[in-house]
Amino acid sequence: MFLKKFAPPRRAVLEASVGLGLLLAVLLTCRFSSFAAVAASVRADTLRLHVQANSNGPDDQLLKFRVRDAVLETAGRLFGGEADKAAALEVARASLPQIQMAAEKAVAEAGSSLPVRVYVTNMYFDTTGYADFTLPAGRYDAVRVELGAHAGKNWFCVLYPGLCLPAAGGEAAYPTAAEQQLIQEGSPYEIRFAALEWWERVSGQAD
Repeated sequence: MFLKKFAPPRRAVLEASVGLGLLLAVLLTCRFSSFAAVAASVRADTLRLHVQANSNGPDDQLLKFRVRDAVLETAGRLFGGEADKAAALEVARASLPQIQMAAEKAVAEAGSSLPVRVYVTNMYFDTTGYADFTLPAGRYDAVRVELGAHAGKNWFCVLYPGLCLPAAGGEAAYPTAAEQQLIQEGSPYEIRFAALEWWERVSGQAD
């Protein structure tokens, strides 16, 4: 009787639970919205490099890496002094012939006759974890290099900021501290990255 007398009414417990649930939802939504906004800035300030192999066969995969090395060497001479991503995109479009030539030369030197296509596009990427940083899922501008049927595993990194260019010497960085913190401290296994990737897919951004 004593416990029953002083036990809180069931309705009060239910109302308190609902209230706490709503508060938690609001806090999580605000936090995720802030994260999503910074992730959008990262995507807007990134120019990626994407190389896709002809197939998953060992020879085609090896060729992919040879082309990657040749393209990165060429890109290292072409990129580096851009003030922002828009300028880097202009450099990329103007430099497609040089990048194409470097890729074709690497293919020919490997004794292959596979066709090569190089172009600038806007495409969807899953959450991508690298050794030192993570890029959130979403659509990015990219320099895309397709080898042959381009049906094999791909390789991708970042031309701007020059996170994959040897000449950058670790100095490449995003324009805001929030963006830099997100890519450096994030993990592809973190719930925020997974939630953002899920949202990008259900909202049709991955199409």
